[in-house]
Amino acid sequence: MKTLAFDTCLDKTYITLNDGDKIVKSEIIFSDGENYHSAYLISTIAKVLKEAGLEPKDLDMIVTDIGPGSFTGIRACVTVARVLAQQLNIKAVGVSSLEILSKILGDNDLVALDARKNKAYIYDGEVKGAIELEEVDKLVKGRRVITDNSLKSRLSQNADLAISYQDGNYPLGDILSKLAMTKSETEWAKLKPLYIQPPPVFGK
Repeated sequence: MKTLAFDTCLDKTYITLNDGDKIVKSEIIFSDGENYHSAYLISTIAKVLKEAGLEPKDLDMIVTDIGPGSFTGIRACVTVARVLAQQLNIKAVGVSSLEILSKILGDNDLVALDARKNKAYIYDGEVKGAIELEEVDKLVKGRRVITDNSLKSRLSQNADLAISYQDGNYPLGDILSKLAMTKSETEWAKLKPLYIQPPPVFGK
């Protein structure tokens, strides 16, 4: 089974092409001075397929991160996943960015990401939602937690170990691909973004 997985929800774009359990091609795209990294998603997908000697019609499944994360990034990858799956008439799989991050050290760690408004997105075996930071401080006490640069310093005061995923070169695209194999496939129209909090409204 040839699977194309991509993620633009976090701090970089990750694209991974798999043939069964074998990773055929993996790319990471950083933002630059002109564009946010998700702007390069479609062109990089085309590049990855070309270098692998494949065409879109050769794909059997589309996999994407559904959030939480950057609202722009969530919209970009879910929209592209839906369009590709619809046009190719293949199934799609969505995986939460929180579950992806919980696996970066090979275990099923607690994850706490900055959700702004004095809250954090929490994953503790499942998505727990956006929780007030005062409660998060209690939740991480004595535990290892995967977080981001925004919360690392604060959580380090109570956690046994606070690790920012942004400080390491973790294979998030590869983890996304592997997690997809444990999920149920769905029709493209049922693939939905995971907005734990409502998107920001301009002017408010």
